[in-house]
Amino acid sequence: MKKILGAALFVLVSAALVMVLRAFFPKNAGMLSFFFLFLLFDGYLWLSVRRLISGLKPVVRAILTVLYMLPMAMVAGLIIYGSFESFLDWNLPFRTYVQNLVLVLFLVKVFPAITLLLADLTRAGRYLAGLFAGKPVGFNAIPRYRPLLLSGWLLGMLLMIMMVAGTLFGQFDFQVHRQEVALKGLPPSFVGLRIVQFSDVHLGSWGSKEKLAEAVKEMNDLQPDVIFFTGDMFNYGTADGRGFEPILKNLHAPLGVYAIMGNHDYGDYLSWPSAAAKQQNMEDLKGFYRNLGWKLLLNTHDIIKRGYDSIAILGVENWGSSHRFQRLGDVDKAQKGTENMAVRLLLSHDPSHWDSIVSKKYQDIGLTFSGHTHGGQVGISMFHIHWSPIAWAYREWCGLYSNPASPSPQYLYVNQGLGNIGYSGRIGILPEITLIILKRVP
Repeated sequence: MKKILGAALFVLVSAALVMVLRAFFPKNAGMLSFFFLFLLFDGYLWLSVRRLISGLKPVVRAILTVLYMLPMAMVAGLIIYGSFESFLDWNLPFRTYVQNLVLVLFLVKVFPAITLLLADLTRAGRYLAGLFAGKPVGFNAIPRYRPLLLSGWLLGMLLMIMMVAGTLFGQFDFQVHRQEVALKGLPPSFVGLRIVQFSDVHLGSWGSKEKLAEAVKEMNDLQPDVIFFTGDMFNYGTADGRGFEPILKNLHAPLGVYAIMGNHDYGDYLSWPSAAAKQQNMEDLKGFYRNLGWKLLLNTHDIIKRGYDSIAILGVENWGSSHRFQRLGDVDKAQKGTENMAVRLLLSHDPSHWDSIVSKKYQDIGLTFSGHTHGGQVGISMFHIHWSPIAWAYREWCGLYSNPASPSPQYLYVNQGLGNIGYSGRIGILPEITLIILKRVP
């Protein structure tokens, strides 16, 4: 009876944590459902761990118990803290790295939980086989396969080492990716145009102003003619950008710096006290870009000129094929008045917009710049192998793509992001600064 009551209490506490988190972060409701299931597996794993440590000295047992319960206790503590101080007002490095620590400590338990489940399923199979064979053996008398359990903990420790290394060494290891793109009808004055693209800065999980200054310097050192930022400057609200403006103001290009909005920039991931507060967040975002001197394109365009030649820069609001993301991007509105221009470049945050609409309906737009995917942040990029689990969700997730159905060359470039979301690190897929040089189709 005591065990049943303990299990019921654990389930209730887990459900309460998830419900409170859902109230704070409504856009993450789907992910929080998975988090609840994980908490149940966490409790299931604890039953095994408690049995393993029961014979140890009380002090050692207490230390191991605290370490095991630490991530769940941290989540509860952060919720309590958040009820007294607005999430947007937290110290940014504290918010970033505490969240990261909680994530790492939880994920360490994934492999042990999986192998424990496999071990118990094996026990259940042996138990049923004994029943059918007429030689029943008590379920609890069948031992778990210890090498399988050990492998789970070893994999968990390996994952923790990789994630810590990804935070310490991969998070700010900026890589410059150079790409030449040949466009039909490119005016002579724009041949050799140097475009620097960066995306998904996510200032809400950016723990170092010095590292952002390094990234800005790297971009300026590429001597761009024009700079494109393709969305997700913030995580939750424009307040994430406090203190970063002086650094971002140092970005310079003769033809200007252009920006668009990503799915995180709308403030949809945070619960606001009122509709007016959320609208003020949007006004603050526009003011943020005005203060930087960047041109924010919201389903609008701008014309850049060189000599007697000109090309159009179109920028649309976020549009994602998934129902979880906004569908506010309007190419018709953005391109109005530019239809007869020989070359138009499009900034659209989510590459699924290009895949679903632009590549089918707007094949005269020669080159689209996107971000959003982060390249998955975790993957393999070596020995001519370039893969990430994000490829299961997005057909175009990193690098240059062409549209074989277009009568003239049409391309999409997906930047794998400068910052991070969720996990503050990079494993294999490093933060990217893109330099694209325009050429003319002969």
